[in-house]
Amino acid sequence: MPYNPLEHHRHSIRLKGYDYSQAGAYFITANTHLEQNLFGDMVGDHVQLNRYGHIAEQEWLQTAVIRKNIELDIFAIMPDHFHGILLILESHEGTAAPCPYARPGIYTGAAGRALTIEQFGKPTAGSLPTIMRSFKSAVTRRINQLRRGDGTPVWQRGYYEHVVRNDEDLNRIRQYILDNPSKEVPGYF
Repeated sequence: MPYNPLEHHRHSIRLKGYDYSQAGAYFITANTHLEQNLFGDMVGDHVQLNRYGHIAEQEWLQTAVIRKNIELDIFAIMPDHFHGILLILESHEGTAAPCPYARPGIYTGAAGRALTIEQFGKPTAGSLPTIMRSFKSAVTRRINQLRRGDGTPVWQRGYYEHVVRNDEDLNRIRQYILDNPSKEVPGYF
């Protein structure tokens, strides 16, 4: 079937005009390619990570090591997907400050700061899309080294994100992540 931009256009799930480099908490979900159980297996109601799952875990933890304005909250690596909460902190002359929750409808960032919206082909340093691209790329590179460089995709394109609005939202998401392994068990209700 020939490419038709009206039919095959991918629509962004991101908030239009939102600055994804501003301080805030973000809930992330990324799925493996073809939803294959690449990162491990369910054993009872928990996940037994395999070596690929440990690579994903190591690279996620490395995200906060290499970026001083990032804190990681709770996360879970499932056999066929990943959930995590990432906090982008306000940066003040090389130091990180606590982040307020991003608020829906307010897209101007800090007072006097230019809006930094990532555009296709023009990554914005420190933005959520750039962080996720780097994470997924590092995991893919390391897994494909173990696969002898076969180039098999590791992830589905894109990822799901949700801007955390308040403590209630954050706690609901944390509980969802904690409960996720038990929901993967066949017959669990």
